[in-house]
Amino acid sequence: MPSKEHHRIFRSNWLRAAVLGANDGIVSTASLITGVAAAQAGHGAILTSGLAGLVAGALSMAAGEYVSVRSQADTEAADLRLEQRSLKRNSGEELEELVEIYVERGLSRDLAEQVARQLTRHDALDAHARDELGISIHNRARPVQAAVASAASFAGGAALPLAVAAVAPLPQLIGWVIGASVACLACLGALAAGAGGAPKGPAALRVTILGALAMAATAGVGALFGTAV
Repeated sequence: MPSKEHHRIFRSNWLRAAVLGANDGIVSTASLITGVAAAQAGHGAILTSGLAGLVAGALSMAAGEYVSVRSQADTEAADLRLEQRSLKRNSGEELEELVEIYVERGLSRDLAEQVARQLTRHDALDAHARDELGISIHNRARPVQAAVASAASFAGGAALPLAVAAVAPLPQLIGWVIGASVACLACLGALAAGAGGAPKGPAALRVTILGALAMAATAGVGALFGTAV
């Protein structure tokens, strides 16, 4: 028996939400901490702002991801209802639609008709959802899963710079937070690329450079205004 293949495309929904949440948690919280620290704030104010950023960011990520993916799920459901009605009213036209799809993919018309008829008898809606609309069980929108993954990963990512800020001496706090955050971003990029089967080096470099630029820019703004929170 051939070994079963393990395709990574099935991870795309939760992996995207988790990577986005963790990356945003590290970058936004580290940027907030460095910005406040650069404004000459005290240690307590820095930690308070970081904790507030963690809580607010996690809730915001969950709400935003849920609303976004819920909209996608609603669109999918509406299309499936429309297809279901069409199958009841125009079954012959829908069957011919399926045949044409398979012919365009390379099947002969006779074979396409056989495949279309068999799949229609088995589950007509599933066949049209997958082959006409591009909706399958593996890529269906899952709002709750996306929201939970985003919130949890954001909180996990945000906790890293916050923990460093809690133990770092105030004079070296900015350097410690930026250094630790950049290292974490590099690891996150490499892990995400590995989970998705992509090259690790470019992914790690990409998130590291963008995250470092965001933190440096926020620290510059805090130093420019010099206003303690």
